[in-house]
Amino acid sequence: MFDIPVNRDTLKALKIMGLTDYESRTYLALTSIISGTATEVSKVSEVPRSKIYQVLKSLEKKGFIEISRGKPLKFNVIPPKEVFENSRNEIRDSMVNAEAELNVIYENHITNVPAPIWLIHGQDKLVKKEIEIISRAKESLFVMGGFMFEGEPMKLKESLEASVKKGIATSIITVPYCMIDGKQVNVPDEVNFQGLDIKVLSIPHIKMVLRDKKEMLISFCRFQGENVLPDTSIGIWNQYQEFVETISGIYEFIWENELFNRVMDP
Repeated sequence: MFDIPVNRDTLKALKIMGLTDYESRTYLALTSIISGTATEVSKVSEVPRSKIYQVLKSLEKKGFIEISRGKPLKFNVIPPKEVFENSRNEIRDSMVNAEAELNVIYENHITNVPAPIWLIHGQDKLVKKEIEIISRAKESLFVMGGFMFEGEPMKLKESLEASVKKGIATSIITVPYCMIDGKQVNVPDEVNFQGLDIKVLSIPHIKMVLRDKKEMLISFCRFQGENVLPDTSIGIWNQYQEFVETISGIYEFIWENELFNRVMDP
C-alpha cells in the first residue's frame, strides 16, 4: 500500500502544479528513493507497471524528474526546491498574464451592461472596489473622504501615489479626522504625499471615488456618535456617464469654491 506520509496540503500543491494522482505518487516515491528503475519506482509508488513508463515520461516533460540513459533506464528526482521554484514562477506568470487579459475584456465590456449600477455591501468589498476604480483611471481622479474604514487611508495613499506617478490629475477632499474603533485617525496625515492636490474641509459623511468622469462609487455608513459602524456600510457603483459627469461637475464646483468650511492646511 502506498504509505509515504504527506499531508493533504502537499498533495493539493502537487495537483495545482499540474500533476495527476499517479504522477504525484511517482514523484513522492522518487523523493524518497532519489533514483530508481521503472520497476523500483512502480513498487514504491504502487503505480501499475503497465502505467509507470507513461507516468515517468510525463514527469520528465513537466520538469519533475530526469532520465539517465542506459540499461535499464534510471529515473532521478529533481530536488523539490528547484521544482517548486520553477512551478511557482510559471504559475505566477500565468496568473499575471491571465489577470491582465481578463481585465482588458472586463473593462472593455462593463460599460455595455444595460444598467451599470450596483449596490455593494461591506467595508472590505467597498475598499477593494475603490482601489479597483482608482487603478482604471487614465486622466483624472476625484476622491471625497467624509469617513474612512480601518486601514483604508494607507491603502488609498498607495493607490493614489501610483496614479500620480502615471501623470493622472488626482485630487482629494477629506475630513480632518475620523474615529475608527474609538481612535482618532488624522486622515490628511495618513493620505497626503508630494504631488497630491488635497483640501481639508468639513464635508458630510459621504465617501466618493470618481475616475475619468466615467465611473464612480459613492459610499454611505451609519455612525454611533463619531464612530463609523462598518457593518452598515453600503456603496452605489455607477457607470451612467451622464450622471457621473454631473457629479464630477459638482465636485469641481465644491473644489473651486470651497462650499464647506476649510478646516486646516495639510
